[in-house]
Amino acid sequence: MNEEKTLYTITIFSENTVGVLNQITTIFTRRQLNIETLSVSPSAIRGIHKFTITTYSHDEEVMKKLVRQIDKRVDILKAYYNVDDELIHQELALYKLSTEKVLEHSSVEYLIRKYNIRVLEITADCVVFLKAGHYKETQGLFDELAEKIGVLQFIRSGRIAITKSKVERLSDMLSKRENLKSEIRS
Repeated sequence: MNEEKTLYTITIFSENTVGVLNQITTIFTRRQLNIETLSVSPSAIRGIHKFTITTYSHDEEVMKKLVRQIDKRVDILKAYYNVDDELIHQELALYKLSTEKVLEHSSVEYLIRKYNIRVLEITADCVVFLKAGHYKETQGLFDELAEKIGVLQFIRSGRIAITKSKVERLSDMLSKRENLKSEIRS
């Protein structure tokens, strides 16, 4: 049976506590899900960190169970999952090339314009390009550079993503929780 897998983006909100990442990865391991990309940073809410993790699955029910399991952890405020059309997302990629080889190649300007590349550094030894985009774009540039010029070093970030909704979903949850506390006190 060859079912097509869907790429899911799991967003997890937590305070910046030691061991949270280990707790999260353990849940993925138990469910035999591979983490494709991982990005962690402070969120728009002070004191709250946002984990953005991508994983493939052919079953949305698996994602629902995964998110529920993550939500049960004491150190987790809230976890959600989304598919690509519910998100605005990007990744960054850095490409290090030999300056000599870049200068020998006649179509570098074409590549810069085609892929909307930003040149970060040029030294006598190397040129470093930055590309922001989706996986297919950053990989396409890598493939073309590797074939035409040669890539000395390459690194791609994990996905960064925000939902298309007006506010951070955690903001709504925290607001409802605060309203409930106010009602209880009244």
